[in-house]
Amino acid sequence: MRSDRLGETLLPKKIALPVFASDALSSVAYAPDEILLTLGLAGGALALTHSWEIALAVVVVMVVVVLSYRQNVHAYPSGGGDYEVASVNLGPRAGLTVASALLVDYVLTVAVSVSSGVQNAASAFSFLRGHEALVAVGIVVALTAMNLRGVRESGSAFAIPTYLFMAAVLGMALVGFARRTFGELPQAESADLTLAPEAGYEQLGTLAMAFLLLRAFSSGCAALTGVEAISNGVPAFKKPKSTNAATTLLLMGAVSTTMLLSMMSLATWTGVHFADDPQRQLLRDGVPVGDSYVQDTVMGQVAKSVFSGFHPGVVLVSVVTGLILVLAANTAFNGFPVLGSILAKDGYLPRQLHTRGDRLAFSNGIVILAAAAAALIVAYDAEVTALIQLYIVGVFISFTLSQTGMVRHWNRHLAVEKDERARRRMRRSRAINAVGAAMSGTVLVVVLLTKFTHGAGYALAAMGVLFALMIAIRRHYDHVREELAVREDDTQQQLLPSRVHAIVLVSKIHKPTLRAVAYAAATRPSRLEAITVDVDPDETAQIQAEWLRRGIPVPLKSLDSPYREITRPVVDYVKSIRSGNPRDLVVVYIPQYVLGHWWEQLLHNQSALRLRSRLLFTPGVMVSSVPWQLASSQGAEERFDGPVAGDVRRGEK
Repeated sequence: MRSDRLGETLLPKKIALPVFASDALSSVAYAPDEILLTLGLAGGALALTHSWEIALAVVVVMVVVVLSYRQNVHAYPSGGGDYEVASVNLGPRAGLTVASALLVDYVLTVAVSVSSGVQNAASAFSFLRGHEALVAVGIVVALTAMNLRGVRESGSAFAIPTYLFMAAVLGMALVGFARRTFGELPQAESADLTLAPEAGYEQLGTLAMAFLLLRAFSSGCAALTGVEAISNGVPAFKKPKSTNAATTLLLMGAVSTTMLLSMMSLATWTGVHFADDPQRQLLRDGVPVGDSYVQDTVMGQVAKSVFSGFHPGVVLVSVVTGLILVLAANTAFNGFPVLGSILAKDGYLPRQLHTRGDRLAFSNGIVILAAAAAALIVAYDAEVTALIQLYIVGVFISFTLSQTGMVRHWNRHLAVEKDERARRRMRRSRAINAVGAAMSGTVLVVVLLTKFTHGAGYALAAMGVLFALMIAIRRHYDHVREELAVREDDTQQQLLPSRVHAIVLVSKIHKPTLRAVAYAAATRPSRLEAITVDVDPDETAQIQAEWLRRGIPVPLKSLDSPYREITRPVVDYVKSIRSGNPRDLVVVYIPQYVLGHWWEQLLHNQSALRLRSRLLFTPGVMVSSVPWQLASSQGAEERFDGPVAGDVRRGEK
């Protein structure tokens, strides 16, 4: 796609919702599991009595965060999102902190979403059990291929499954509420079991109980991931961008909170028991159920209860839940490359991440995200319970700093704004962002206290490494720019060299060598000579004799090499003939074969490659390769002249 067709990739709200909100929407499939799993450590009674309260607290936080981010998308519609807000209002270091937190969180989003999707699918398709990691990596590869086709194409492909998931969950909620009203709602398959507390959780004091509830709350806050993606993706919306993004954000928040509360209510009414170690914690008549028991997800158990007697409903919920969890990773596939591009433009990541691919997607960022997520999935064997402990901390770091930055943003504008109506609007927005900052900061503290030793510490360490790496990359680019900058009084680069000492390397007397000698002579250097390295005296004598016999009008010098090295004698000789005049040059001509097959490269040119690499670091020395095309290279020019990735971007096709 040509660059001037970028406008065709912009998204209407109906496509933007599944593209940017699938992560937040899909969290209803695993947030209830994490809440019940944590509460279940103290036994089934605590889970049944407090799960809805935890869910309600999560919904309150989500409402505040959604309202806060609606202010963000209006104030900063350029797509920098939390990174831009923090950088502008709190300084570059705060912006980098947000960026490293978001990059890590995007990787975790892909790993958690895909792993959770595979586990949900396994509840309906038992043949997947034991192969979750392999299937999850395959899905990541498929998502990568789809996203490389372009944002709009991937959004259109993923819209139908996302809307199907919303319809299935909300429909299940309506059926469940109706059956509950008429007293016909069956109990879940685990309701007749007893959930025994874990060792050490049998008798909890007030403080320990409060800590456990806070830990369950922090696990449930996984439902908030993905909220920030819309603020990062405002440039991808159709005009009016900010208005459409704010509307999509509101729709996402309304649907997500409705589904989460519905799921937790149905799980409580059907008596779902969910354990970290079901084979040992779940008891039937006081006896552990054992290894033969397979625990379905909360979504799976609720679906079997609500749709008892109607198995197609259970299959539909399992399939669309697995699909939405897989597609939730698409939020990260849109957020990570865009943020990576902005960071690359600012010099904090390699410049290659700023370049769009042939389909106008940020291809390099997509591939890096996929590789990192696949590595995590393999390392944790697609275990959602283990992966999710690394989750959340990053997104709440970005929430807190972003909302704090927005408060400073409004303070700065209020200091100069005179219109009273505008001031009232700004004060209202500032109050919303202040509440969001306070609430996000509180949740962040809770997450750090309850999850640091369970995996959040690893996520923080990854953020620290990424932060330091980005600082180092920016420092490198700054140093390179300073070294390459042309000053007003800098005339050295415009002056022609005063003397050129040309050297032709000779390993044998053949056509490439004679072409290199002719080419060097055609440049009319101040001095021209040929050198060979005396590794084998007999062979060197033959070269010298042949050189004299042919009457080649260039002196040939032999360099001693008692240790049979080639690179070092040449480099030492080149250094020895360099003068102290900065305008003098030494040019080394290296004959080189051009081969048509990759495997032939292994048999040739290795000495020339090593020598060229060494000479490149020698000041005052230039290296020139003189190619000689062998027969096997015939036709290769046409192959390379064909369309390849990047041609459109470079304007070649």
